Amino acid sequence: MIDNHQKNIATFIHLSSFSRFVIPFGNFIGPIVLWVANKDKSEFVDAHGKQIINFQISILLYALVIGMITIPFFVFNLFNGIDFLDIDAFDSIRFNITKPSPLLYITGGLGFLALMGFILEMVFIVRASLAAKDGEYFDYPLTINFLK
Repeated sequence: MIDNHQKNIATFIHLSSFSRFVIPFGNFIGPIVLWVANKDKSEFVDAHGKQIINFQISILLYALVIGMITIPFFVFNLFNGIDFLDIDAFDSIRFNITKPSPLLYITGGLGFLALMGFILEMVFIVRASLAAKDGEYFDYPLTINFLK
């Protein structure tokens, strides 16, 4: 039987990942500290702690992959020159939208993908914390299970 104390701890383990907005790497530190302190007390808390830590590690890996794909496009764009800016030191700076670089579309698309991933991450954390509050298990989508 899952009591309210276990539900509250599991909920706070998920919500502690929002501490990243206050503490660097708080999305790892908060859940790990709460999980390690309480994992032996309940199987429910242990399962939720493993889920949020696996999810945060997976999100970090996905962000690194997107970053590693995006950085070469920025470098190629720098060596190729900036296609969409006309700079005249004596007159002004004008945007030339008639011929944007294809690399601009690729980096913009990857940036949009990263933004959507961030929004979905926040939604999934809230959904998982609500499931923990109700005494239910929650499996994050696209999570690599490092801790089993």
